[in-house]
Amino acid sequence: MSLGPVVAAVPQSCGESLCVFGTGDMGRSLGQRLLQSGYSVVFGSRRPDSCVPVPRGAQVMSHAAAAQSARIIFICIHREHYGFLQTIAPQLKGKVLVDVSNNLEKDMFPEANASHLQRLVPEATVVKALNTLSAWALQNGPSDSNRQTFVCGDSAEAKQAVSEVCTRLGLLVLDRGSLGASRELEDFPLQLFPQWRLPLGIALGLTAAFFFYLLIRDVIYAYVVDGKDISFRIMVSLANKVFPIVSLVMLALCYLPGVMAALLQLHRGTKYRPFPDWLDRWMLCRKQMGLVALALASLHVLYTLIIPIRYYVRYRIAASTISQVLKNQTTEFSQTSAWRTDSYYSMGILGFGLFVLLGISSLPSVSNSLSWREFSFIQSKLGYLTLFLCTLHAYLYGWDKFLRPTSYKWYMAPGYLLSLVLPSVVLVLKLLLLLPCVDRSLTRIRRGWERGTTQDSSTHRLLI
Repeated sequence: MSLGPVVAAVPQSCGESLCVFGTGDMGRSLGQRLLQSGYSVVFGSRRPDSCVPVPRGAQVMSHAAAAQSARIIFICIHREHYGFLQTIAPQLKGKVLVDVSNNLEKDMFPEANASHLQRLVPEATVVKALNTLSAWALQNGPSDSNRQTFVCGDSAEAKQAVSEVCTRLGLLVLDRGSLGASRELEDFPLQLFPQWRLPLGIALGLTAAFFFYLLIRDVIYAYVVDGKDISFRIMVSLANKVFPIVSLVMLALCYLPGVMAALLQLHRGTKYRPFPDWLDRWMLCRKQMGLVALALASLHVLYTLIIPIRYYVRYRIAASTISQVLKNQTTEFSQTSAWRTDSYYSMGILGFGLFVLLGISSLPSVSNSLSWREFSFIQSKLGYLTLFLCTLHAYLYGWDKFLRPTSYKWYMAPGYLLSLVLPSVVLVLKLLLLLPCVDRSLTRIRRGWERGTTQDSSTHRLLI
């Protein structure tokens, strides 16, 4: 990591000197940002004469000497190396120690790192901060996705001082309370996709269910009843049936909780009663659920593109052509089939295009540039249009196959037919909510009207 060229021009110092213990990636990146923000920076190191290069404009001293040069000291070292701090406790008396450390896993130690640090140096004031930011984020500057930092500590004055430094670095500071909250802050970086667990679990469950359902219906049925081994179709044909089915169901699941919430408000006649916890959790993970559905739809597109180059498809086309030549037969052109297939492909392309637009607009860098009305228009109105086009794409794919008894192998319905149930229900319920009488009542409720309350006539007329 090269720091020299980035800090070639250091801003004029604001007069305050800050200390950083540790010359690793985190310490050097933090020191660089502090220098760019106008602070004087002193590094404390075990080997001040032979440590790695530090940002230009900073000084390197021993820990004891560096501690005496600043009021605020950033502890950018791992918990295992905190022991030496007891030996320089006199130099740390009255100082503000900012603990930025994290652990490799949860409950690695019986107490939080910040609490342990406070116990080691009781005459100093410990503040937990900056532990949710990486060295890379500090070095590259704040952005919409990594400008937020949490602060906690027992001293309001110490937290205020640290918050002022963080604000000068361009960060958004959120106060989480006393030092007892440091355990929670240290657990934040260890969370692995907390908002993605439910969508990924649903996607994996649906994928497994439909995979085994179609495996029995298509592959095993052909082997048992017809004596044909078509197991090779598992890799492409079966996958290209499972992915679009799960994608369509997941897309419907993105909009079902909104419809359910609207129906619940209509039933209750008020917006002030909270939704059930399960519905709240469902609504909070709709973005992740939609992105998973988009990923599956993208796989469906890629699998579809390779169909013409598959050995099985090329073999069937060649065999059919040779058979017709030998029999001197031709296949009559069907206008109906041409319209159906072109419409099927067209709806799929349009639906996928809007699907991609929904995914792009959910990115923080894009959504932050949109007004609330623009974002709501894309995610709600265009979202339902996307669901409609993708559902129509599946209907055109099936066409009249559901009327054929041969489509129900072992009395099992085709997979595409099962995938249409939930999207169709969501679209029908949404159409009902768009009826003028229903929409008018729902709008009044969302503007504060409650069933059974008395209001003066002027307010009643205003709401209507």
